[in-house]
This record gives sequence, structure tokens and C-alpha cells, in this order.
Amino acid sequence: MSDQNIVSTNVKTAYDGYYAKNDDGWRLLGAKYKAQHIIDVCKGYPAKSVLEVGAGDGSILKLLSDKGFAEQYSAVEISQSGVEQIRSKNINGLQSIQVFDGYHLPFGDDEFDLVILSHVLEHVEHERLLLRELKRVAKICLIEIPIDYKFGVDIRIKHFLAYGHINMYTPTALRFLLLTEGFKIINDLTSMIEPEVTRFNTYINQKKSKSLFTDLKISAEYAVKNVLCNLLGVKAKEQFASAYTILCSKEDQNLKIF
Repeated sequence: MSDQNIVSTNVKTAYDGYYAKNDDGWRLLGAKYKAQHIIDVCKGYPAKSVLEVGAGDGSILKLLSDKGFAEQYSAVEISQSGVEQIRSKNINGLQSIQVFDGYHLPFGDDEFDLVILSHVLEHVEHERLLLRELKRVAKICLIEIPIDYKFGVDIRIKHFLAYGHINMYTPTALRFLLLTEGFKIINDLTSMIEPEVTRFNTYINQKKSKSLFTDLKISAEYAVKNVLCNLLGVKAKEQFASAYTILCSKEDQNLKIF
């Protein structure tokens, strides 16, 4: 097996114990909105069998299962601590949980109706290799990425690296990547960080003192951005968004360039 076809040892080591950390509240809150994005974008495209690649601690699959999103779920994750967390959640309909090498999915062609890759692509060293595996094992793929590439990004490089983000995308850049890998875009969604998440990050993660002024400021900033997005259209939404979710099929093979 080529070294380029497996996740680097230093990356694997960095994530092995990641989900043993005691920040379940933060991950669960993030998963709440990620799961809702999946449900919203997949409306009209029901899936019986779902695979989540890079499933983390299993919070997204747990929430999807609780909402009856699909009948069967499978998960792969490079982190052993993540696999252990997934097992502990007793997810209804979970068929399998496996540690994988970051690129090779131990499943047959078209084995799943839907494969989910939520906030993973920004961590992947060779993203095209992984995208080809997603397309191989599933009929439809859902990918969500954070929109890190914005004004002032140069002074925040260390911040993103601290979260393990080694790739940056705009919605346009992600669409281009998917189109050049032979995907056909079905549906998409831009989303901003909800006030609930901002408050948690401000008061719990950053340990800042709670205040009515801060609460009002957080709510006001979110409301203003929403108004601007509604007035200025799609491109404004993409500019203000914190995440981009896209649903795609593999029907358009002619555009693949590699």
C-alpha cells in the first residue's frame, strides 16, 4: 500500500485520543446543527442505509437515528477513542463501526444509499483520493465544510491549524473540486453559526463572563447578517456563512479530469 494512500502517522496519532477529551457538550451542540443540515439538504432523497466517514464520536449519527432519518447506519473513524465513543452511544440501527486508514473504505461498490462527510474534508491530506472512495461506495454523497476562507484569513492561519484544518474552501472552491471529480450537484445549503453556539463558545470555551450586553450583541449580529443575506442574495449568504453543505450524485462522469 502506498504511503500516499494512508493517513500520515502524525495525523493518526494526533486524533487517536482526541475524543477522550471531556468536551462532549461542545461536540453535541455542533452535531445538533450538522444533523439538521443533513436532514434539510436530503429532503426528497430518502436513504435506507447511511455511512458516515470520519464519524468522530458518533453524535451526528446518534441524532439522525433518534430522528428516524434512516434504517441502517455504519461508521468509520481514524481515531480509536472516537470508535469507543460511538460504541458507547448505543445508536439504534447501527450495523458496523470500524477504524479505517483515512482513505480506503472496507465496503463494496454502491453499498450505501448515502455517505456523509461532515467537517472532515478540511482535515484530509489527499482529498481527491477520499472523494473517489465516497463515490465508489455510495449512490449519493453529502459533504459539509466550514467556510474558513474569508477576509483576514492570513492572520488566522495558526487558529485553523490548531483545529487540524489543513485545507480551506469557499463554496465555489468545493463545487469546483466536486465537479472535477465527476460529481453532479443536487442540492446545497449555506448556514451561519447560530447564537446558541456562539454563546456556548463565548461563555464555556472562552470562559468569558456572562452579560446581557454580550447576549444582545450576539443576537443582534446574527439578525443583521440574516437581513443582509436576504437583501443581497446567494453570494452574500456564502460570504457570511460559517458552513456549506452540499448533496451530490455521481452521474456526471464526463467532467472528471484525473
